[in-house]
Amino acid sequence: MTHITVEISDHIAHVKLNRPEKRNAVDQQMFEDLIAAGAQVGQSDARVAILSGAGDSFCAGIDIGSLGQMIGQDMQALIMPRTHGQGTTNKWQEAAMVWHRLEIPVIAALQGAVYGAGLQIALGADIRVAHPDAKLAVMEMKWGIIPDMGGMVLLPRLVRSDVIRRMIYTATPIDAEQAERWGLVTEVADDPLATAQALAQEITQKSPKATRAAKALINMAEHELPESVLLAEARFQAELLGQPEQMEVVAAQFGKRAPKFE
Repeated sequence: MTHITVEISDHIAHVKLNRPEKRNAVDQQMFEDLIAAGAQVGQSDARVAILSGAGDSFCAGIDIGSLGQMIGQDMQALIMPRTHGQGTTNKWQEAAMVWHRLEIPVIAALQGAVYGAGLQIALGADIRVAHPDAKLAVMEMKWGIIPDMGGMVLLPRLVRSDVIRRMIYTATPIDAEQAERWGLVTEVADDPLATAQALAQEITQKSPKATRAAKALINMAEHELPESVLLAEARFQAELLGQPEQMEVVAAQFGKRAPKFE
């Protein structure tokens, strides 16, 4: 990976977009690197992941030079095949959806420009922490295109239809406070990365199996019928209750100590 760094320590994976001289704009190599990073994290012992961007911006969107390289190609043949995500995504969609699909929680630390492709990558996270000066935009309409990296799967789960329409139709950036009011941002913090790291550390102290089950259940609850969710609740709980990991959590609570997980 040339445009992404991955560091895994104490069960926390820190994935950093690393083209600061380009404000972490996404070129074709970074798309590949994001997918590879997601796979690496998924196969690691990480219990939580952090997404961040080097320099003064999280990600300013797609590298226009990279977009220009696609012009003149057969777009149907290029974009339509479902090449990733077990036959559900193309390469560009997978770069964002891989984070949504990870079994562990993902926290995005946002600063500066969070535009277009950058916003859709951030939408793949479970939690988004933004610097007060961050600017977020669904930028694709500026270039005569539409969000195509899973944004139309992820945005409706976070914000109202009228908010989505306003952001897409205008491509106008909004500040972090507005993003928080609309539901795009979980919280605003002066040091988003430090806040993300503290949240990640807190999550690592919770039952890994319960955390994974909770994420899977939340994802189900967002789009499946109530009866299916109720059945999944019961199934997941039956798999957790009374098992060694759950009993260790209980023992740690009564012993007023940190739990020890294998």
